[in-house]
Amino acid sequence: MFHGIKLVLLAALTQPTMTLDEAYSLIGASLDQMNARYGNTVFNEWVVLSLHEKTGRILNYHGPRKDDFQKSLASDLDALFEELESRQFGVGDFEFARHASGTHFDAFLVLGRGFYLICNNTRASMDVIAKDPRWLAAQVPFVELSDKFRANPVALKA
Repeated sequence: MFHGIKLVLLAALTQPTMTLDEAYSLIGASLDQMNARYGNTVFNEWVVLSLHEKTGRILNYHGPRKDDFQKSLASDLDALFEELESRQFGVGDFEFARHASGTHFDAFLVLGRGFYLICNNTRASMDVIAKDPRWLAAQVPFVELSDKFRANPVALKA
């Protein structure tokens, strides 16, 4: 009888996880909601990366510069790596790089251990986007997305 109780307790303590395909679907829907609330495209580029020791592996890319993205990945990630190294970020945590511009990334979200969503607007900086009063409402789907990953982090299934 105690053996059965132990299994139930272990199952209750195990955090549910999300697959990469589930993550891609949620991300796309959330970014669409952000665009609708903002009345324009907030992030025209997003990528899910697996990052380990300053090297990144692209798992999924959406944006206007697919062919050039891999080539510029290391330089684009410089500002975000600096931020990642300076603080401890948990699953669901995110950060906006207010002064990034062009192809340098504007935001990241921790999807799971070693998995990150990187977002960018290649036409406008976060500083410009944030000055629009609609930015406040546009952030809501992003925060809700972060909560979903906090509750169900991305993990590779064993």
